[in-house]
This record gives sequence, C-alpha cells and structure tokens, in this order.
Amino acid sequence: MRTWTAVVLLGLVWPLTARAQAPTPAQKQATVSWIQSMQKDNGGFAANKEAKASLPATTSALRALKYFDGELKNGDACKKFVLACYDKVETGFATTPGGKADVHTTAVALLAIKELNVSAPEYLVKPVIFLCAHAQTFEETRIAAAAYEAIGSKCELSANWITRIENTRNKDGTYGKGGDVARQTASAVVTLLRLGAEVEQRENVVKALRAGQRPDGGWGKDGEASDLETTYRVLRAFVMFKARPDDPAPAGRSWGAAATTTAVTACVPGSREA
Repeated sequence: MRTWTAVVLLGLVWPLTARAQAPTPAQKQATVSWIQSMQKDNGGFAANKEAKASLPATTSALRALKYFDGELKNGDACKKFVLACYDKVETGFATTPGGKADVHTTAVALLAIKELNVSAPEYLVKPVIFLCAHAQTFEETRIAAAAYEAIGSKCELSANWITRIENTRNKDGTYGKGGDVARQTASAVVTLLRLGAEVEQRENVVKALRAGQRPDGGWGKDGEASDLETTYRVLRAFVMFKARPDDPAPAGRSWGAAATTTAVTACVPGSREA
C-alpha cells in the first residue's frame, strides 16, 4: 500500500538502521517518480491519483523528496498552492484553498514553508501565534511543537504545555499504560524535547521504547497491530535520544533495526519488485 507516512518514515529509518540493507538507487528513483506523479496541475500534491491536492499531502511530498534527494518539479506552482491555503481571517492554514484553518494543518503548513524557503512574515508570524493560541489537546501540542522546532520559533505558553505533559508522567519516567506505553512515551518525550524541556530517567524511557517493539519490527497502539504512524513516533524518539532498538533480540525473533526496515520498506512505493 502506498502511503505518505511510509515514504516519510523510511527516510527516518535509513540513518537509524545503518546495519540493515538500504534500498538500491533504482528503488529510490522509483519512489521519487511515484511522489512526483502525485503533483497536480495546481502545484499541490495528492494522497493518491484519484484525490485532490491537499496541504498535508503536499508537506509529506516535500519532506519525502528531501529525504530521497528528489527534485521538486513546478516549484513555483507548489509554493502558490501552499500559500493559497492560508486563511487570512483565522491567520492559520487550511487543508485546501478557501477552507478554514485548524491547528494540525497550520503546523504541517509551517513545515512546508520551511522546505519552500518562504520568508514573508505574514505566512510565518501570524500562523505561529495561531498555533500558540489554539493548541489545546496533547495531539495539537505535539504537532505544534514539531512546527516550532522546524522554523526555530517558540510559543509563549510552552512552559504551560510542558507542565501539562509532565503531570501525566509515570513514576519511572514513562507515559501511558499497558501496551500503549511505548507510543505514549515516545509522543511525550519527543514533544518535551522539541519544547526545550529535559527528559527525566532516560534509561527507563529507552527501555520502554525497546520493550514495546512487536515481532514484526514495528510498534502499535494498545491491543492493535503494528502501524506506521506509531512506528514513526517511536523511531523519532530513538533518533532524538541517539539510541537504537534492540538488535538482535533473544529467542530468534525478528526484532530490531533490520526488522523495522523490512516492515517499513514493504509499504513504500517502488521499494521492491511487484
């Protein structure tokens, strides 16, 4: 299945899994070609051939092309599409031109603006203020923190965000309960680091991340199969901690870096022969 999460995730996995087999140049080019084929006439990218261009898909495409050393074709049109999604009333970004701004889309828009080297204050200052004023839930805080990190900015309420997250921490430094500890811990610690906070009991955190890996090499939500979105969160935490999954694991199970690469590569367009 071709998904933007898979493409962007593989770009994160490669540097983490140096001992695993990397995709060949032909495989990388096949992925780049597929990404480029998702660009529409208006400059934006779509999630698939049948879908319309959207700002989240465009951001994923830009980051994926960066990871894969691919060329952005029709860059001027792409920039125009992204800026056309700006909601001048709400001062944030919408999924498509003419839509209403929301926190998640504004955050990913700032990532796109970073990749497109947009410097106009209107598209940087006001959206940053929008995020600071509207991010309420943890998920909104998490994606806002990623945007702030990308553009080198900070919300004046970040201290409150940090306190709110730390108040949910377990005694051993982890977050979440049961089979959701790895996902919740990764989500929390990455957000804290992006907000400039210290992470306590790092050894326990890394131990929990490693313990949450599934036999197929990925990570998932409590009681559910491994999924790419959760795996991305955990791998991002490993990268920011400069740590690695266990490799190899006992009892001959396919855990570890190589298994993670295999699981993700199988989901990436052009990553293997049909």
